[in-house]
Order: sequence, then C-alpha cells, then structure tokens
Amino acid sequence: MPFEPVHPEKLSTSVVRQIELLILRGILRPGERLPAERELSERLGVSRPSLRDAVAELQEQGLVTTRAGSGIYVADVLGSAFSPALTRLFATHDEAVFDYLSFRRDMEGLAAERAARLASDSDLKVIQTVFEKMEAAHAKRNPDEEGVLDAQFHTAIIEASHNVVMLHMMRSMYDLLRQGVFYNRQVMFRQRTTRSALLDQHRAINDALQARDPDAARAAVEAHLDYVAQALTDQRRADRHEAIARKRLEQELRG
Repeated sequence: MPFEPVHPEKLSTSVVRQIELLILRGILRPGERLPAERELSERLGVSRPSLRDAVAELQEQGLVTTRAGSGIYVADVLGSAFSPALTRLFATHDEAVFDYLSFRRDMEGLAAERAARLASDSDLKVIQTVFEKMEAAHAKRNPDEEGVLDAQFHTAIIEASHNVVMLHMMRSMYDLLRQGVFYNRQVMFRQRTTRSALLDQHRAINDALQARDPDAARAAVEAHLDYVAQALTDQRRADRHEAIARKRLEQELRG
C-alpha cells in the first residue's frame, strides 16, 4: 500500500515555511528587516533556538541575510532575472526602452484586469490609499515623491492581481527602472501638463479598479503606458532638436 508514516513537523521547519510564503507572496520585501530575535520568536510562538535553526536554513537558501549587530534582512533577490551584461545592454540601446514599455503594457494590463476581478477589499484600499498620496504629492509639486508613489501604485496593482510569478518578475522590472536602466522617470514630470495628465490617467486606473471593471482597468493601464511611450518619444525628439539648435546658436555667436 502507498502509505508512509506521518511525522510531526519540526518547529523550525514550520517557521521556514511561513517566512518562505511571506517572501513568495511579496508581503516581506527585499531588504526589509525582520523583527529582533526575541520579538520574532514570541510572535511565532517558538523558542529562540528553533528560530535560529530556521534562520540558518533560510540563509542557506539565500532568502535572508544576517548582519552583525543589525539583524535579519530579507535578501535582495531582485534583478537576478537579468545578468549584469544584459542590464548594460538594456541601458545603452533605445530599442530596449520601448520594448520595456510594451512589455509593461501587456503585463500590467493583464494584472489590472486580474486585480479588478480577484483583488480583496483590502487590496483595493491599498491602491486607493496610494492614489490619494499621489494626489497630495501632486498638489505639493514634489516630483521626487510623485515618482516614488507612481512605482508604488503600479506595484500595488500587481500585488492585487495575486500571481506571485508576475509579482516578482515585475518587481524586478521596476527595480531596473528605479536604477535608471531604461529611462529617467523624472523626465515624465518636467511639464506641468504632463504631470496633470499622468495623475488623471492614474485616477482612471484607480476608478476602474474600485468599480471592479476588468475591461476598463486594462484599457486605462494600456492608455497610460501608450502615453508614457509617446511622451518619451517626444522628449527624445525635443532633446535632439535642442542639440541642433544650440550648435546653430554657437555658430551665430561666433559670427
């Protein structure tokens, strides 16, 4: 008969499984510090030796790191989808920028559609809260804060789609964007009209999600990323024209 004895699971194994799931589901994020050993053992209801065994196993798996005198941190596993050589290629060829935006358009459109169907009420409250922060940052005319919140807004949608593969893949993509590999996000906040248009686009995305309208959510995301691609195209054309105009000005001043 295909039966085997059932063995009680070690406490440390239970701890490992719980922390693995928190990382997998994106609840514990790369670089995030875990509570101190004493507090964490109390929260988990295990002894400190059992916790240490679990941390050692997680460290061996490459999921957490320990820093002397500082604590336990979720390992920074983002970006591992791309080799340094490929990342350098992305950064030096314009083709990658627009392929990146096309990929985001497809993936985030799908994520928004899923989120409209599958998100919990709490997921939608997170998205709403981030959007309200975006409105406040817009009123303060703080482009740095707007850029950070823009990334958080899109990440919240991915999280609300409840697909862990998509979550980690897109976090990796956003991390490359944060590093400036594809383009400088602040380019999108230079023009007053662009800033207002972007806020309106995020409002349309949020409204569709809050209404749980999958088709409208996907369409709003696609329209937003089409706008971003066109804005970048226009900015690059304007930069080229400005470079030519400066040369003409230099020539005139010499004469």
